[in-house]
Amino acid sequence: MNIHSPAAKQLCRIDQTIFRLLYYLFFAFGVLALGYATYAVVDARVYQTVEESKIPAMRHNQEARVIAEGDVIGEMVIPRLEMKAVFVQGDSSRILRRAVGHIMETSLPGETGNVVLTGHRDSFFRPLRNIRHGDAITLKTPEGDFQYEVESTAVVAPTDVGVLRPSAEPTLTLITCFPFYYIGPAPKRFIVVARQVGRLPVRSGADGAYLPF
Repeated sequence: MNIHSPAAKQLCRIDQTIFRLLYYLFFAFGVLALGYATYAVVDARVYQTVEESKIPAMRHNQEARVIAEGDVIGEMVIPRLEMKAVFVQGDSSRILRRAVGHIMETSLPGETGNVVLTGHRDSFFRPLRNIRHGDAITLKTPEGDFQYEVESTAVVAPTDVGVLRPSAEPTLTLITCFPFYYIGPAPKRFIVVARQVGRLPVRSGADGAYLPF
């Protein structure tokens, strides 16, 4: 085909139009994706700040709690990693976007057994890539502070549900995806196992102070 013919010029104009349309389409998609990512980060931070501020008031309520899906249970703190995050009953995608999730079939803090928390590797659980044996973890709840010490870490297949099994002693298990810097759905799971080493219960008092046993 003669490149200077009317048909060739018409084809060239069509190609340019398609290219422009694709450019604007991908540009719009990029803007929307960036906007959603920004919204998700801001929404999670606001949620964490608001719910964390409610925990001290929850400590003054002496009534037994019935925890439903979506309810805040407490706050997890790992001092060496400068990490803290509110954890919530349930592990739906909406919950994990805003908080750490507690797997409902597992024990609650203060109960004998295995407390299992899960979170995204690219948000709240990102610092776990630097966790070490012996690190202290505290679960702060209205019922008291439960203190744990990291005993082990492991990388397992997603089908390895043994990490969810009940334990004879009070135990904390943290689960996130692995590798931490993997692009897309990660093929493995990173597991942290810690044993309970102490508890500071909340006792009645005007200042809501903690009193040891």
